[in-house]
Amino acid sequence: MTNKQHIIDRFLSYVRIDTQSDPESTSTPSTMKQWDLANKLVDELKVIGMQDVTIDKHAYVMASLPANVPHEVPVIGFVSHFDTTPDFSGTNVNPQIIENYDGKDIVLNKERNIILSPEYFDDLLQYKGKTIITTDGTTLLGADDKAGITEIMTAMEYLVNNPEIPHGKIRVCFTPDEEIGRGAHKFDVEKFGAEWAYTMDGSQIGELEYENFNAARAVVKVEGKSVHPGYAKDKMVNSMYIAQDFINSLPRMETPEHTEDRQGFFHLSSINGDVEETILEYIIRDHDLGHFQARKEMMQDLASEICSQYDRDLITIEITDQYRNMREKVEPVMHIVDLARDAMKAVDVEPIIKPIRGGTDGAQLSFMGLPCPNIFAGGHNFHGKYEYVPVESMQKAAEVIVKLAELTAKKYE
Repeated sequence: MTNKQHIIDRFLSYVRIDTQSDPESTSTPSTMKQWDLANKLVDELKVIGMQDVTIDKHAYVMASLPANVPHEVPVIGFVSHFDTTPDFSGTNVNPQIIENYDGKDIVLNKERNIILSPEYFDDLLQYKGKTIITTDGTTLLGADDKAGITEIMTAMEYLVNNPEIPHGKIRVCFTPDEEIGRGAHKFDVEKFGAEWAYTMDGSQIGELEYENFNAARAVVKVEGKSVHPGYAKDKMVNSMYIAQDFINSLPRMETPEHTEDRQGFFHLSSINGDVEETILEYIIRDHDLGHFQARKEMMQDLASEICSQYDRDLITIEITDQYRNMREKVEPVMHIVDLARDAMKAVDVEPIIKPIRGGTDGAQLSFMGLPCPNIFAGGHNFHGKYEYVPVESMQKAAEVIVKLAELTAKKYE
């Protein structure tokens, strides 16, 4: 359906634009450089023939493809984000294209001895004989989520150029700041006007997800008392030792490196401290809402228990909920998942339905009234120098979008 070189050229034009977001910024978008790609996408949407192309003051880009059938069809949408993670450099991305991958090690950077190896990343072996786009070992690639943008743009262009394919009205939106958890914060659901949508933001080919973690952030502040160490007997309270007690009292095996599937965890992401004060930053994750609430209570109870040992309030915890599991909003409209599954099968992609061990804009959008499962974009090893994407996976994702539009129109004939 889609021209391979056309997809490669489009994808490369996006990833070479630095769009890293910044969690310390309070603006939307969080970085001015995100405007560079946002404005490019506006121009491109107009060139390929999309209508109602808009960009608002927060850089949310929206556009429409009008229906070409006489009967009434629900408006569906497709969403991807154009920012890249602050976890790794997105400046001067220099992609490498590996044709007809032979299943062996890929040297990303000879000088630094950075190698993408199937011995460690065994998913690579799925793509033997395919065309793979990698980094040069010094930056991330940006397939998360510029692969999704590439696929949506390519699918819309194909539908514009092939009007014999029936479809209802389609809305697309490209968003900023997803990587810092704010991609849906200023998303105008009413303006978007879709009955449901799909984020094109999953990983390997075939992924279809409508469950994600319930998520919270916890900041644990431990207060100590600093006195001269030579005269500290019965006076000094070392906040770092108390913080260590807190860390070691949480379930050691309920951490990211020891959990999988629907198992939740506590993740200590940052420690910063001295004798006087230590700050611990955690993220709390669980698919089950009851277990999620219990995890938050466990942290509070543990703090109270440690404080009672010292007979003073040494520990305070601030817990902030971040997002909820979208399953409860998608299950009542499971036909939207069924349509995505059927579209995959129709283009010879085997659906892999599994929970997301993370978050997605779709979770927030689902609770804002826009049910929004997540479909594969094709990339692997997001947020780092080993990121890669098979071109054929992007082709298939674009085909899934086209087929989804067609099946939705036929379902409502």
